[in-house]
Amino acid sequence: MTDTPRRHAVILGMGLMGCDIAAIFLAGGWRVTAVETAQARWPEATARVRSSIGQLDGNPDSAAHLTLVASMEEPDYASAEIVVEAVPERLALKQEVFGRLDTLVPPGIPVVSNASGYRITDIAGHIATRARCANLHFFLPAHLVPGVEVVRGEHTDPAICDAVAAIMAGLGRKVIRVAKDVPGFLANRIQHALMREAFAVIDQGLATAEDVDNAVRYCFGFRYVAAGPITQKELAGLETQLEAGRTIYPSLCNSPDPSPTLARLVAENRLGPKTGRGFRDWPADVTAKERARYEKALLAAVRILREED
Repeated sequence: MTDTPRRHAVILGMGLMGCDIAAIFLAGGWRVTAVETAQARWPEATARVRSSIGQLDGNPDSAAHLTLVASMEEPDYASAEIVVEAVPERLALKQEVFGRLDTLVPPGIPVVSNASGYRITDIAGHIATRARCANLHFFLPAHLVPGVEVVRGEHTDPAICDAVAAIMAGLGRKVIRVAKDVPGFLANRIQHALMREAFAVIDQGLATAEDVDNAVRYCFGFRYVAAGPITQKELAGLETQLEAGRTIYPSLCNSPDPSPTLARLVAENRLGPKTGRGFRDWPADVTAKERARYEKALLAAVRILREED
């Protein structure tokens, strides 16, 4: 008896995002061809994929169905059901990749970008097959965060979004459909509104970075696994939200520019763990411990959400 043929996805770029996206497909029974031009990274990428599959309660041996190749010309695109671009967040690079995929991938196969800020309209608007292109926006770590945004571009055929959404739902993802191609899509627009105020209160001396984190984690953010912000406010009564908004909104930060504190830290190369220091020091042992704690907490949240399904 032969095994049922595995469905096929092609992923371009095997950084953290690409590896975790590959793990989602592999754990779901697909095979993956991944393009990573830096062959020296292949062992590290394979190890990350195996680890992520394991966290998904999948069989790490599923990684045997991962094929790494060094150039965009190598995958068998004709057998793929979807092509996912996950190269670094540079518009010119993404435009170049989509320009090449325009001729490499047979018509009708969805070609999607995991860009977190750039619109698919700007990434693929110059190519002939732009109607089959959409944004497919995961959140780091992609294999643990259940939600994924499917964003329709100005030129996207709605049937492509339907097909991509169906693939993601079949892989156990919580699909968020975004009907208009605006900067930041949906989730990042809400997230950055929060981040603007989070940095603003630090700029104003109202609180420390630690207090901001604790206010979100242990106060209103604590409730988000149980219910989103709109449901929360309906449960409390929308009239309370209206009155609070009238009182609080006039004093909220509405600057079009990023936080001065944020700009200063970046100028000083204090980026967080990747440079060893941000708001606080990040030695390697502390970073490893914090990442492990973070992923353990996310896994616990995933289990809670699965109980609702």
